[in-house]
Amino acid sequence: MSSNNDQPDGDVSRRDFLKGAGVASVVGVTGATIAEQGLNNLELVDDPIGSYPYRDWEDFYREEWDWDSIARSTHSVNCTGSCSWQVYVKNGQVWREQQANDYPRFDENLPDPSPRGCNKGACFSDYVDADQRVKYPLRRTGERGEGQWERISWDEALTEIAEHVIDEVTEGRYDAISGFTPIPAMSPVSFASGTRLINLLGGVSHSFYDWYSDLPPGQPITWGHQTDNAESADWYNADYIIVWGSNINVTRIPDAKYFLDAQYDGTKRVGVFTDYSQTAIHTDEWLSPSPGTDTALALGMARTIVEEGLYDESHLKEQSDMPLLVREDTGKFLRASEVPGLGADVENPEKVMVMEDSEGDLRIAPASLGDREAKYDADKSIELDFDPQLAVEGEVTTTDGQVQVRSVWVNLREELSNYTPEYVAEETGVGERTHRKIAREFAESDAAKIIHGKGVNDWYHNDLGNRAIQLLTTLTGHIGRNGTGVDHYVGQEKIWTFNGWKNLSFPTGSVRGVPTTLWTYYHAGILNNTDEQTRSMIQESVNEGWMPVYPEERGDGFRPDPSTMFVWRGNFFNQAKGNVAIEENLWPKLDLVVDINFRLDSTALYSDIVLPAASHYEKTDLNMTDMHTYVHPFTPAVEPLGEAKTDWQIFGELAEKIQDLAEKRQIDPIQDRKFDREIDLQSVYDDYVRDWLAEEGEGDGALADDEAAAEFILENSTESNPDDGGEITFADTVEHPQRFEAAGDHWTSDLEDGEAYAPWKDFVQDKEPWPTVTGRQQYYIDHDWFLELDEQLPTHKRPPEQQDQEEYPLRYNTPHGRYAIHSTWRDNEKLLRLNRGEPVVFIHPDDAQRRGIEDGDRVEIYNDLSEIEAIAKIYPSADPGTVQLPFGWEKYQFPNRENFNSLVPMYMKPTQLVQYPEDSGEHLHFFPNFWGPTGVNSDVRCDIRPKEGGDN
Repeated sequence: MSSNNDQPDGDVSRRDFLKGAGVASVVGVTGATIAEQGLNNLELVDDPIGSYPYRDWEDFYREEWDWDSIARSTHSVNCTGSCSWQVYVKNGQVWREQQANDYPRFDENLPDPSPRGCNKGACFSDYVDADQRVKYPLRRTGERGEGQWERISWDEALTEIAEHVIDEVTEGRYDAISGFTPIPAMSPVSFASGTRLINLLGGVSHSFYDWYSDLPPGQPITWGHQTDNAESADWYNADYIIVWGSNINVTRIPDAKYFLDAQYDGTKRVGVFTDYSQTAIHTDEWLSPSPGTDTALALGMARTIVEEGLYDESHLKEQSDMPLLVREDTGKFLRASEVPGLGADVENPEKVMVMEDSEGDLRIAPASLGDREAKYDADKSIELDFDPQLAVEGEVTTTDGQVQVRSVWVNLREELSNYTPEYVAEETGVGERTHRKIAREFAESDAAKIIHGKGVNDWYHNDLGNRAIQLLTTLTGHIGRNGTGVDHYVGQEKIWTFNGWKNLSFPTGSVRGVPTTLWTYYHAGILNNTDEQTRSMIQESVNEGWMPVYPEERGDGFRPDPSTMFVWRGNFFNQAKGNVAIEENLWPKLDLVVDINFRLDSTALYSDIVLPAASHYEKTDLNMTDMHTYVHPFTPAVEPLGEAKTDWQIFGELAEKIQDLAEKRQIDPIQDRKFDREIDLQSVYDDYVRDWLAEEGEGDGALADDEAAAEFILENSTESNPDDGGEITFADTVEHPQRFEAAGDHWTSDLEDGEAYAPWKDFVQDKEPWPTVTGRQQYYIDHDWFLELDEQLPTHKRPPEQQDQEEYPLRYNTPHGRYAIHSTWRDNEKLLRLNRGEPVVFIHPDDAQRRGIEDGDRVEIYNDLSEIEAIAKIYPSADPGTVQLPFGWEKYQFPNRENFNSLVPMYMKPTQLVQYPEDSGEHLHFFPNFWGPTGVNSDVRCDIRPKEGGDN
């Protein structure tokens, strides 16, 4: 024993004992036991840390907090988070990242906005030097999908692409050149890079919000606007929150704090999920409707609100179409032009609706479409100087004689009469008392809101689901105030700096935009295999010019196939619904597929040329989301790996190569068939780097680099450079995230100091007309197709059966997962370790038992389209009868190179192809990511079986 030990012999402290135990363990391994050696071999020391002979290992951990430089950056992955990160660099390598903690607070009564981040962002540094990084230009040498490549030089790659593009343009096939890139808000400079060049070439820009089924069609149908939400901080202002199909604790991790903290402020939280999700466990009450019955549940709740008089009558009279009269003979709105002596003072009485006041007199509905200058008209008001009746049934004298009319309110009440408590309980599985209780509580709250997500959007009848859920807020007046409304979050779909981004992306102002769902339907051979009614309605929509398809039909009736596709910032091939048809029918039509990417994903695997893009920590750009009101930047922490370049550099150099070759060939400008402009290949690079908004001669070469492009966006956007001052520069965003100064015209409320952003105040509080035909929140749509399909009002329809239920008894669902953002991070080693390392399918214990499946078994999920392999996870929280395979897994992560979308057919709802009004389209018209057919994927059936010979 050490002589300086003050303890009696044999009395050993805990720390000293543990040191000795370590020694004894080693001795024990050699054969001698602790009992044989005795405690006399224990050595006591005064300084157990200092006595270790080797201490250098500690430096490894200390050096984690040592760095040479820090850069501010973020991640461009469409997660809606838009989180600012500090990226630490040592010896020229990204060492680690850390959430930024310097978002300025704008309301001390709300939880601190700092920090923001999640488990995915915390390991993006793994990608910077990852094996799957694309370091050099690659050209395919084998078949698409084989993964056979040869390294080529940048000059070879750009020359090959440029020569192909020149041939397409000079042969008049410029509209066969497509560009697909999603979500400008996540990196608008990168979005604009390829979009700008394709616009200059006369090519086609693809929609994405509808293609991903993220777009809630019920919002433009009802509100004429797409999409406006409160920032997540406003959740804390609500007294009552229904989370309806939005699994925010998985998909909105940076924002979940507002939902979780609200409980401490007394907010009641209700979850509506088919499964007992990671968000449902944090709610006060959980409702579990059967899959595809959300509409019935919402309409049952609406019936309770109406039946028990819990609705906001004054709100309905002024803000909704409920008092408007509808003809019984045609199902159309009664128009002022049809009533003798009415509407003489309005410009277009054919588009002015009619109400009946409390005295029984007919009155025009002020600020109907025919009573205002345009879709949006801030000079008009829907404020009433009379009291309209809600419930009207009777006969009116029209230019056609006596006509029976009923108000929308009467029609709605008749529709709601179908949703008795008994029917709702039977159809949805939610108890009679339960759904009525939730409806009452929602209606009686001071400020109630619904957080609405992709869970409803993925169904064929998503528009009906959206409209029914929105109806709850309109009936109760829970809209247009802080703490209220329907907040629909799916992706960073809405960009704050709209005007600057638009002008950077589409400098010519002449845009060939296409709804990707419809484009794919046409060119993947799906149109010929759909039902006759849908096919004829699709054809009518195209023939009427309601929806465009490119390439355009030529004068002789011939429509060429698409020939060229550029993909960047996205994984089109992996995420595509109708995956089998796309691979077998669409992809062979494309002569050249170019993928610009920092990693080899599924789209890269099926491309002809892959160009190496800078990663998120190697570029300059901006980042924003409608989940908050801040803008912050990407800045390069390190130089791009290998020969990688930023998107802006890549497309700029491609434009330069096209111009150089065009000059050598002396190619004359080509007259655009559709627009009054020429496509000039000899000036395409000069036009690419020119500031088109500057005075003539002053903008030449102004946009040659990424930071200049970012500054252009900020300088030319109301949100960052309003007329009344308060300009935000790129340097400001680098210092710390900047809250926007104002809200532009594409937002529906002002951005106010000291208050979270909440939408629709322009209409509800300022009384501006809603951008609909009626000038109001519009639940009755009198378009011929809606009437034909009996969908003029929200109504419940069961999901169409894509597969036979007897043969395929399970529903198939592909939700967002916790361990990836879409396909990004699906190949990350850290996150794979948390997620069984390969595709996983979640199955209820009862469904598994009936099929002889145990946890960890290798299984096959199959239907009439394809089959895929995965590992089974027994999931007691699952909805019985439904299997879940979180989406995003790459094709090469499945043994047979199929993927999660191989089981999903592609189908399209005709009501999402309309223009309304049919002759002018102010209310609904195709505009990329505003209105177009959604690519839905939940109406799918399958079965599951153990893999024969599979590992357990």
